[in-house]
Parts: sequence; structure tokens; C-alpha cells
Amino acid sequence: MTAPQTDILEEPKDLGLGSVVGGANEKRLLNRDGTFNPRRTGLPFLSSLSVYHFLLTITWPRFFAIVTGGYLAANTAFALAYLSCGPDALAGTLPTQAAGTFWRAFFFSVETLATIGYGNIAPNTMPAHLVMTAESLCGLFVFALGTGIMFARFSRPTAAIVFSTKAVVAPYRGKTAFMFRVTNGRSNQLVELEAKLLYSRIEGSLRRYDEVRLERSRVTFFPMSWTVVHPIDEKSPMRDVTHEQLVQSDAEFLILLSGTDETFSQQVHARSSYKAEEIVYGEKFVNIYNPMDEHGVVSIDVRKLSDTEPADLNDWGQTSTWHHTGHFAGYAPRKR
Repeated sequence: MTAPQTDILEEPKDLGLGSVVGGANEKRLLNRDGTFNPRRTGLPFLSSLSVYHFLLTITWPRFFAIVTGGYLAANTAFALAYLSCGPDALAGTLPTQAAGTFWRAFFFSVETLATIGYGNIAPNTMPAHLVMTAESLCGLFVFALGTGIMFARFSRPTAAIVFSTKAVVAPYRGKTAFMFRVTNGRSNQLVELEAKLLYSRIEGSLRRYDEVRLERSRVTFFPMSWTVVHPIDEKSPMRDVTHEQLVQSDAEFLILLSGTDETFSQQVHARSSYKAEEIVYGEKFVNIYNPMDEHGVVSIDVRKLSDTEPADLNDWGQTSTWHHTGHFAGYAPRKR
């Protein structure tokens, strides 16, 4: 008696994006800076609002612009509050000496909010004292929260992985391979770096995803650069696929890099993608390594990370891993 056959369902390979997302007329799934184009809508405003997360993740120019704008707006609001308390609310420096009543109230608000207190201007009525008390309390909270957010922004570990602006499909060990290069954009060290490469394209009315096999999906150390290689063999979904077919199928290669920041001992991530228009066939990456200096130190020129040159399609021997990365080529030990 034979055992009943059961259907084995293949695990989805879309990494959570779904097969409907990413139609032919839609934007790319993943921007080059790692942000996603698909959006969530319909969430209640208050439940989706996270001021802390917003202030933590925006760029530094936007952060300083918001802080400066909020600081000026708060002092303006309290200056108007002092003026609303009457002409005798503030005593001390005459309005004519402070460029007018508003500016006297404004600079008194600045001194109060920042607990400077030069003593030239002081509240003179009970309403003014109440406004001053409220402003002092707000100043304590605002500067405490601002200091915490500033510290969190500096201490939050992030990855600054620099991706080559284009990927290549070039000869590689008797066949071809899809390749791109990455390097660390900061002076810190990343260890245990792992790469995942997802090949997505439209087949019929849906988008299909395949996580492709990499020649090396993990490196222990990452002091210089790494050329991520997907060999296009008989098992590869890219086998016999031309550049025109990539364009027609709206292909996009999604990349996820994960590693450990040695400074913070925490895991960091970096994302990016390549569209078909950013993939070059028949070219290879140029040698990125500088000549060894007099101290025997090897270095790379990050400015050449995205530079390519025509690949010799007939010289398959030159397309070994170390040729594409530039490791060792022409760098024999010095004779003593």
C-alpha cells in the first residue's frame, strides 16, 4: 500500500513584497538609497504618527531646520504672550533701547527659555510671572528631550555601504556572472557581512521573485571592497536572459546587506537595487587597488568603485574572482 501523496507548497520568495506589487507601470520597488516606494495608506493619523522615529531618521539638514524653526516659533509665541499681558508686563530695559516692545519680549523669552537670565529685563505683573513660569518649565522639558534625541541620533548605529552605480554581466570562470561592488563609506569596521540578492521580474500579470545563489554570500572581514557575484549557470533564473529581456520584463535586482558594526557591536543593514537600465552587459569592473606603498600597505581607490571597461569575451581565464575584485593581480611580495 502506497502512502498518500501530499502537495508540497513552495515557500514564497518575494521577501514580503508580494507578487502584485511592482507592476510594469509602477516605480521601482526599492530606491538606490534603500527606501521603499510601496506605501501603506488608511492608517489613523495619530496611531501612525511617531515624532521620535521621525526626528531620529530624518537627515541632519532637516533635523537642524526643524529644531531652529521650532526654537524661533516658541520664542515668538512666548513673546506674544508677554505682550498680551499688558504694556507694564516687563520691567527693565526700555523698549526704545531694545528695538521695540516685541523684540524686548522676544529676547527676554530667549533668556528665559535657555535659563540665561542677564537680569536687565524682568516680569513685572502676575500674568507675566505666570507666562515666565510656564516658559521655564517648557524649556526644561524641551532641552532635555532635545539632548536625548541628539544623543540618540549620534549613537544610533547605521551602515554607510557604498554600492557601485551600476552592475555588470561579464564572463566568469567559463560562463557569465552578474556582479556589483560595495565598500564601506566610513572609517569604522564591519564584520560578518552577509549579502542576499533577489531577482524580480514580471511574468504574465504578476511579478516573480527568485533569491539567486551567490558565489560567496558572506565575508568575515570587510576592510576594503567586495564584489558580489552571482554565477549564471544552468540553475540560474538569469540563464540565457539578454539585456533586452531584462528591460521588457521590468527586472529589478534587490539587495540586502547585513553585518555587525564593530564599534557598537550591533547589527546594521543596507539596502539597494539595480534596474535593468543600470546593468551593463559585456563589461567588467576595473582594478580598484592602488600599487603597494613603501610600507607594504595595500589600499583601494573608492573613486573607481563604479568604473568599468570592456570585457574580453574570448579570454575566460582572466575572469577569476581575484581578477574582478583586483585582489592580488600584479601585487607580488617585494624581494629583499
